[in-house]
Amino acid sequence: MNSEPSIDIKEIKTNLTRFMMSYKFALNEMNTKIDILMQEFQYIHDYNPIEHVKSRLKTPENILKKVQRRGYEMSLPSIKENVRDIAGVRITCSFVSDIYKVSEMLQRQKDITVVESKDYIKTPKPNGYKSLHLIIQIPIFMSDRVEDVYVEVQIRTIAMDFWASLEHKIYYKYDKEVPSHLIDELKEAADSVSELDNKMEKIHRQVNQYKEEAEHDEELSIPQAFLTQYLNLD
Repeated sequence: MNSEPSIDIKEIKTNLTRFMMSYKFALNEMNTKIDILMQEFQYIHDYNPIEHVKSRLKTPENILKKVQRRGYEMSLPSIKENVRDIAGVRITCSFVSDIYKVSEMLQRQKDITVVESKDYIKTPKPNGYKSLHLIIQIPIFMSDRVEDVYVEVQIRTIAMDFWASLEHKIYYKYDKEVPSHLIDELKEAADSVSELDNKMEKIHRQVNQYKEEAEHDEELSIPQAFLTQYLNLD
């Protein structure tokens, strides 16, 4: 008589806990990295390109729903490789140019590996959605191993974020069956958002140009005698 293989409930629970904790730790790492950048800009530079930061961790229920919907294998290795948005960070900036600055700053960090990049700003989705999406990997150092964990990073302007939030609410209010006239109005609103971002970007450049010219005019010419006497530059 063949007996069924025993199931180690404790081991399963430990593996599931470790699996979810790795994504929580990855979010902690990313939030720390972004917070360091924000504090640096706040205390050293005159301008902070990051307005808001929001992070979220998918629930196990939502992870399983996505696995079933996409037809992935129901195993932790398969979920880890195929569901790359379990941990997500959304960075909101004031201007479009800030989006690419923040993206470059993150990508320059040696422990961040960019696996995938989708620029929905240069190539918006058909419904008008705009944002820069990055799928990155960062190492998480556990007590007995190093886990390379995927994190989805979305970077967008305040105006893009407002539109996306409204579109999301309407989408689920109508249970994904949005009337065609609302879809058309949302697309028109997305076009208006793009015009607003472009106009604010132009104003931003003009302000920076004026500031640079004003600072140049206020520069003082320090006499060489002063430098020689007080800074020993002779």
